Parts: sequence; structure tokens; C-alpha cells
Amino acid sequence: MSPDTPLDRAWIAQRIPHQGSMCLLDAVQQWSDDAITCSAHIAPGTEHPLRRDGVLSSAHAIEYAAQAMAVHGALTAGDSPAPAAGYLASVRAVQLHHSELLAEDSPLQITAQRLSAVGANVMYGFRVASARGCLAEGRAAVVLDVGANAGASGGDA
Repeated sequence: MSPDTPLDRAWIAQRIPHQGSMCLLDAVQQWSDDAITCSAHIAPGTEHPLRRDGVLSSAHAIEYAAQAMAVHGALTAGDSPAPAAGYLASVRAVQLHHSELLAEDSPLQITAQRLSAVGANVMYGFRVASARGCLAEGRAAVVLDVGANAGASGGDA
């Protein structure tokens, strides 16, 4: 897949576990082996699946970033199958610059840069921005192929 090929919501939804309204990303704007930039619109009113009591917390920017990381993993897998499952092991140095994400922030620009990768462990830096500027930023540790790694430990959970 060429970094210049436009990738839309349908393409994204085929490659991440989040489906329906939980697929938060609308498009991949650009990507390389080390980074990805995606865009997303925030549904107004009560339509957003993460909104509670009319509020979409800026902490949910981490979910937007995590989905961008998942898409990046699928894109960089090349001919190898994309990771079957993964999870955020931790987030660090997170700065939330506003208390909530607003529909007026659309479109969001979500960037994730792979900082390191050792085996199934990947560290990303992320930033979620809008016309208001940076909304949230930080680092996230991701563990890929959770199912494959569970049996590799030799122990029972």
C-alpha cells in the first residue's frame, strides 16, 4: 500500500477491531514506516458512542490515538498479516489541554509516531489537535498479538 493512497473509513474499519460507531477515524491522511496522521469528525449531540451526560471528555482523545496506532500497525505489517489483537499497556506523560472534545473541534488531526518497537511491544508518541490547537498528547505502550503472546508465557492466567 502506497503512503499516497487515500484510505477512508471503510478501509480503516476492515483493519481494526472497532466497528460501527466505535470506529472513530474517518481517514488516513498520510503515513510512513514510523508515523501516521489520521482525521476524524466528532458526531454532535448524543450520537458519539463515548459521550456521557452530553460530554466527550478530552481523555477520549487517547482512544482516537489508539485507533490510529492500530491502523499504523496494519499498514506497516506489509505482506505479513496485521496483528490479530493488541491492547494499550500504558499511557504516560499524557497532557489534556482542554477538559472536553467538542463537535466544533472537527476535524480532529490525530498523529502517532512509533518511538520504538521490540518484539510485540511498541511505544508511540501521540498528539490530537484541532483548530483550538493541541487537545491531548502523550506516549502509549502497545502490546501486539495478545492471543499469540498469551500462550508463549507457559503459565496460566
